[in-house]
Order: sequence, then structure tokens, then C-alpha cells
Amino acid sequence: MKRTESLAWGLIALVVVVVVGLTLAFSGSDTTSTQAVNSEDATTVDVDIQGMSFVPASVAVEPGTRLVLNITNSDTQQHDLKLGGEHSGRIDPGETVTHDFGVFTEDTQGWCTIAGHKAMGMTFDVVTSGKGEEEASIGTARDATLQPANGELHEETWVMHDDGDSWTFADQAPGPTLRGKVGDRFRITVENHGQMSHSIDFHAGEVSPDEVMREIPPGDKVVYEFTARRSGIWMYHCGTMPMSLHIAKGMAGALIIDPPDLSPVDAEYALVAHEIYHDDDSIPTGEYDATAFNGTPNQYVEHPIEAHVGDTVRVWVLDVGPDNPVSFHVVGEVFDTVYKEGAYSLRDAHDTGSQALDLLAAQGGFVEFTFDEPGTYSFVNHQMTDAEKGQRGQFVVRP
Repeated sequence: MKRTESLAWGLIALVVVVVVGLTLAFSGSDTTSTQAVNSEDATTVDVDIQGMSFVPASVAVEPGTRLVLNITNSDTQQHDLKLGGEHSGRIDPGETVTHDFGVFTEDTQGWCTIAGHKAMGMTFDVVTSGKGEEEASIGTARDATLQPANGELHEETWVMHDDGDSWTFADQAPGPTLRGKVGDRFRITVENHGQMSHSIDFHAGEVSPDEVMREIPPGDKVVYEFTARRSGIWMYHCGTMPMSLHIAKGMAGALIIDPPDLSPVDAEYALVAHEIYHDDDSIPTGEYDATAFNGTPNQYVEHPIEAHVGDTVRVWVLDVGPDNPVSFHVVGEVFDTVYKEGAYSLRDAHDTGSQALDLLAAQGGFVEFTFDEPGTYSFVNHQMTDAEKGQRGQFVVRP
């Protein structure tokens, strides 16, 4: 009798093991897994994983907030998020995980723990320090669209400030992108509203530096006037020493002088490439924290540039440094026109092409290409560690 009972219990145990095993085996096919969460006293935020980015990449909350994240993995490989003392677990492609990450009383950074993913920019910040939502995430991207050159006299007044993390011309870092034609006159008044001396140097201006590039003390101004005699995309920047500091803080920008025979295109964009330093003492040693096009790392990943099938686009690129080179590449495209430092190396090619526009600091040019198919086309600095630090974006091409 005892032998029969033992055999019966053994069979029951075997059935339980098989059922549990089958349950676990098939649970991996679910697209959603949910941690038990009481959301009544929590802030819930939806986060999407797109490539090597969390979108949004940060969230601003009041100190003491309990944060729940609904994380959807829209990428093609596994990811996860370790934030504070909590870990989401691995998230398969197409899966959504809901996780309670607990209470946050101070600024906290999380990241994807898979090897190399944090280094590629997969970080997520919880901001409690009162910086505001607009600083916690990329609310809007700087418009990269380049408008046609208009008029023969370009007259502007710029104010310089140096009281923030960025130092600015006309409240922008990098500064405004100017555009004109060969023979146009530029008259730029620069007023120093900062706390130290600054200056300005337009590389396109063939003028004596003595007056227009002089030091401008606080409260003073300079009128910088010149005629653009040569085409190209030219750097301008603050020339006050240490120049690397003033450029790295944002006091640089682009001036485009059109070649006289530009081909018609459907859209034009301007990208100013640069490094970002969070610590001024790291500038002399070149230990930069991030890279960007037009001021903010990865902004054109979170807010892609839109285009349509059949569009031919021209992308102007200027490397303002202060130090690093740029190798501009668009994934899935070949350039049929390449213009660099005043000359075409390729124009309207059909049986050949170019894969990258190579630029050193203070060099610039443009590329042209046509979108033949719908899809998402990434553009990067193919010096890949710098792409992974923020010099990347996307064109989303629709039918």
C-alpha cells in the first residue's frame, strides 16, 4: 500500500514539474510582462527603446516621487534598465515591461547593463533638482532646415552671454547659421553682455583683424563688416584665449556662402558638429563628455528629420571642434555629390559615389543624395565613438 501511495505522489510531482516547465517555456512568447504595481501613489511614464536610446531619455519629478516605468523595447535586440536599486530584467524585442523603480529623492542616472550599451548612450535620468521638464529631456530639436539666401546686405545684432553652462552668440550655442552669396555684404554688430572679454572671428571675412577681431570688454561692442568674396561653409568663433574654452562653451557657428551654380534640391539642412565638456578643466586634456550636431546630443534621434521618397537633399556640415574630426555618413545612402572646402570632389555621379565627408576642425562642406525607398536612415559621425557620444540622428522617409 505504501509503495502504491509513493508511486502516486511521484506521478503527481512529475505532472506538476511538467506543467510548470511548460508554463515557463511558453511565457517567453508574451509581449507584455507586468510587475505587481500599485499605481495610485506613483507617477507612471511610458519609455520606448529605439536603437541605443531611451525615449524620452529622462524625466523630471518632484523629490519623493515613486516612479513606475512602462518600458517598450522597439529595437531588434535585448535591452534592460538598471535605475537606482532596481532592475527591469532583460526586455526582449517587442516586449513591454512595467516596473516600479521606487522613490527618488535626488537626481539619479540609470543605464542598460548589456555590455557596451551604456557607452553608446543608453542612459536614463531621473531629475529631481528642479531643472524643469524642458531641461530634463529634449522637448524640441533645433531646426536643422536651411533657408535660401536672401538679399545682398545681411545686417544683424548679436548679444554675447557667458552666465550659463553654454556661452552664446544671440542666445544660441552654437551660434546662428548665416547664409549669403558671393559678393554679399555682412554687417554684424556684436554686443558683450557677459562678465568677461570676448571677440569674434569670421573665417569668411578677408579683413584686417586689428579692429574687428579685438577683445570686446563687458559693455562694449564691435561692428564686424566684410564682403563675402569666396563660396563655402565657413566657421566663425570667439577668438579670446583660451580659445578652446570659448569654442567648447558654444561660441562658434557657421556662415554659408553659396557656390554660384548650386543644383536644385528638395530640402537643405545645416549641421554644426562639436564636442561638449561638462567640466572646463577637462578641455585642455580633451576629456570631453559628449558630442552633438547643433547643440544637443542625439536630438535628431528623438526628433528625426522627415523626408519623402524621391526627395533629393543637401546636408551642409561644419566641424567647429574644438578638436575632433568628423566623418559624416548616412546609413543606407551613397552621396552622388560631395563638396568640401570650396571644391567638388564628386558631382551628380551615377556609376560611382562617396560614403563619407571627412572634416577636420574648422572645415566644412556638403553632400547630396536622394531617398529611393521609405525607411529610417541614420546619419552619424563615422568616427564611431563620437557617434555613440551623441553625433547621430535620423531621417524618417515616408512614401
